[in-house]
Amino acid sequence: MRLHRNLVDAVVDGFMQINNDGLYADKVIERLLKRDKRWGSKDRAFIAETLYELVRYKRLYTEIAQEKAPFTVQSSRRVFAVWAVLRGITLPEWYFEGTPERRIKGRFDELSRVRAFRESVPDWLDALGVAELGEETWGEELHALNQQAAVVLRVNTLKIDRETLRAQLAKEGYETELLEGYPDALQLKKRANVFLSEAFKQGLFELQDTSSQRVAPLLLGAWNPSQGSLKVADCCAGAGGKTLHLAALMGGKGKIVAMDIYPQKLEELSRRAKRNGAYNIEARLIEAKYLKRQRGTFDRVLIDAPCSGLGVLRRNPDTKWKLTPEFLQEIRQTQAQLLAQYSLLVKEGGNLVYATCSILPSENEQQVQHFLASEAGKRFTLVEQHKISATQGYDGFYMAALRVNSEQ
Repeated sequence: MRLHRNLVDAVVDGFMQINNDGLYADKVIERLLKRDKRWGSKDRAFIAETLYELVRYKRLYTEIAQEKAPFTVQSSRRVFAVWAVLRGITLPEWYFEGTPERRIKGRFDELSRVRAFRESVPDWLDALGVAELGEETWGEELHALNQQAAVVLRVNTLKIDRETLRAQLAKEGYETELLEGYPDALQLKKRANVFLSEAFKQGLFELQDTSSQRVAPLLLGAWNPSQGSLKVADCCAGAGGKTLHLAALMGGKGKIVAMDIYPQKLEELSRRAKRNGAYNIEARLIEAKYLKRQRGTFDRVLIDAPCSGLGVLRRNPDTKWKLTPEFLQEIRQTQAQLLAQYSLLVKEGGNLVYATCSILPSENEQQVQHFLASEAGKRFTLVEQHKISATQGYDGFYMAALRVNSEQ
C-alpha cells in the first residue's frame, strides 16, 4: 500500500482535533472529507477508516509510541507510524526516518497480553465492565465492539418496498443483501457513501442498525393500522431515527409527538420527516405544562434514554475516551427520572418501551427493576425485555416493553 502525503496529513490533523480539542470523531471526519474535492472514494475511505482505527486503539498505539496528549503533529505522526508498522505498511522517506519496527512489534506483543491495552479502554471502564458483566462476557463484548460496523439501511415503507429499493440501489451501484428477521432492513455488501445516492435524496431509506430497528415494532406490539389510529410519544426523539420508523410502521396514520430538549435536533428531525414523507409527526420542545396536560393520554410511549453509548462503540469509538465515572452516575440518575416522568403519559391499557444503546445492566434491566419497584412503576407490568449483545454482529442494545396493569 502506498501512502499519500495529503491523506496522511488529514488523518494526523483529525487525530489531533479529536484528542486535543475533544471534538466528535464523526463530525471531524465529515469536515475532513470535504477538504479536497479531488479525493476519490478510496481516498475518503482511507481517511475515515484509518482515523477511526487510530481512535479505536488509541491507548494501545499511544502506549507503543510512548506519546501522550496533548498531541503535536510529530507525536501524532509517531502514533500513525505504529498503525502503519502493525499493518505491514512501509513508511515513505518523506514521513520520517528511523522508525523502530522491531521495538513496535515487540511492545505490541507484550501489551496485547493485557485486555485494557489489547482492546484499548481506560482502566476504570475495564474494571466497571468486569464488575457488571463478568470477565468473559466483558472481554467478548469489547472485542466485538472493536470491529468495524456494518452499514444497514431501513427501507422507508411510506414510499417504497424493500425489493424495489434493492433494485434501485443496484442500478446506482450499491449491492445489498437481505437480513433474516428484519423485514425493513438491507445491508450493504461493500461499504460506500449511500448518502450520495438518489434513493437517499428521495427519502427511500435511512441508515439504522438492526438492533435499533427492533425498538419501534416492540413499542407497537400486535397493533396494526386496521385497529384504528394511535397516539404515540417519542420522549427522547433526538434527530428522529426511531420516530421515522414508527411513522412508517403506522402507515403515516395516527399521531406521533416527537419530543426533545434540543431544538436543533428537532429541526433536523423535521427535515428528515419531510424527506421521508412522514406527515403524522409533531416535533415539540419538552415543556412541563404540556407534559402535565398530556398525562394518561398516549397509547404508546417510547423512552429511548440517553446512556453511556457503550453498545455503539463500533460507530463512535471516541465515546470510551469521553466517558467518565461521574457522567455514568449522572446518566443513571437521568434515566430513572425519565422513567418516572414520562411513564405518567401512558394511558390505561397503554404500552411503554424503555431502550438504551448500552450493554451495562445498571443502565438497563436494573433501571427497569428499580422503576417497577417505585411508586411511579406500580401500575406497570414487565411484558418482555431483550438484551442484544454486540457479539451478534450489530449494536449492543437493551429494550423493555411494559404495560399498564389491567386493573388500573
